[in-house]
Amino acid sequence: MGEIDDVDVKAEIIQAVIPAALINFHHDLGKEIKKLTGERYEHGRDNYRWGRQNGSVYLLDQKVPVKIQRVRNKLTKKEVPLKLYQRLQEPYRADQGAFKKLLNGISAHRYQESAEIVPEVFGLSASNMSRRLKKATATKLRHLNSRSLKDYDLVAIFIDGKRFAEEGIIVALGITIEGEKVILGIDQMSAENHRALKQFFDKLLARGLRFEQGLLFIVDGSKGIIKAIKDKFQGYAVIQRCQWHKRENVVSYLNRAQQALWRRKLQAAYAEETHKEAETALKKLANDLERINESAANSLREGMSDTLTVHRLGLNRILARSFSTTNCIESILAQVEQYTQRVDRWRGGAHIQRWVASGLLEVESRLRKINGRRHLESLRDKIKEELERQRREKRFPVEQELAEAGA
Repeated sequence: MGEIDDVDVKAEIIQAVIPAALINFHHDLGKEIKKLTGERYEHGRDNYRWGRQNGSVYLLDQKVPVKIQRVRNKLTKKEVPLKLYQRLQEPYRADQGAFKKLLNGISAHRYQESAEIVPEVFGLSASNMSRRLKKATATKLRHLNSRSLKDYDLVAIFIDGKRFAEEGIIVALGITIEGEKVILGIDQMSAENHRALKQFFDKLLARGLRFEQGLLFIVDGSKGIIKAIKDKFQGYAVIQRCQWHKRENVVSYLNRAQQALWRRKLQAAYAEETHKEAETALKKLANDLERINESAANSLREGMSDTLTVHRLGLNRILARSFSTTNCIESILAQVEQYTQRVDRWRGGAHIQRWVASGLLEVESRLRKINGRRHLESLRDKIKEELERQRREKRFPVEQELAEAGA
């Protein structure tokens, strides 16, 4: 048993370390032959070397030609099988091997993970590789957009979109109560239209997305996204608009000489610890801007309240870094771009979705928990309080009218 296990272990190691595996294969095969036959030209052994022949082994998913020393037994007059050579006669993780090679390879500058591409490889045509890659990435896309979401206890969701070629991909990133980051799903849409986004949310809900305890949505300020969230999660959603996007939208109306100054002023206002202080500072800046550029002032006032949601929840000091901007999801999309940026030609939306889904799942496995995760229970409590406050304020005018009518 020990000898068989040793051969299996050596085979697995060889399959994991390529192209050095080819050198190791010949070395370990030589040791196995020496154990069977003794030193070259040694007499008195039952087994002896019996010429060489052309052969091949699979290193990961690749068929590599090798020269094999044959061994024959004097007593049985039969060839003695070489266990290591036999163990490497079947491909190993074929589709995943091809997928990893391309996804983590030259397109992402991760040469160590694609080092199995060696000149000796044969039997792997470009069309065959393309078919296998398509199959592997299609599997990734199906997994991403079909896996159940019912076991994820979410407290927040980031929504953002990114363009690949001429197509837009919308991505939803969930944050669990333990602080884990989970890619909830993706969808292709040319624009962040609220109808298309509502259908995207329907797909997430059909897969078991839980929202009953309330969710904090962090968005870039797109009106289509905000409208879709309010329509689909009315009474269960609190929205935080990205402060960075708001700042950049405002300064885009100013000339270059003024932009750096106003970035600092807006950043200082958002850095205020309490909601009242931040709101007062922003309103003052809006009044000051009106004397310089009315469009910039209007841009700052538009949706200002939603940029201060984390302030209003009383959590700015401990959670602003994680939840006041869309940096979290944008960082993930930037990592995905490392996999997609060297694709020479996109062949339609399905091609884009397969690559984006594959990149997202690859990145997801390495994501760290979100900063401030120890305070997520407090965030959930504050969300519930905020939703209850919104319900009271929404009911109050109606209750007042009914009371006045009764009087």
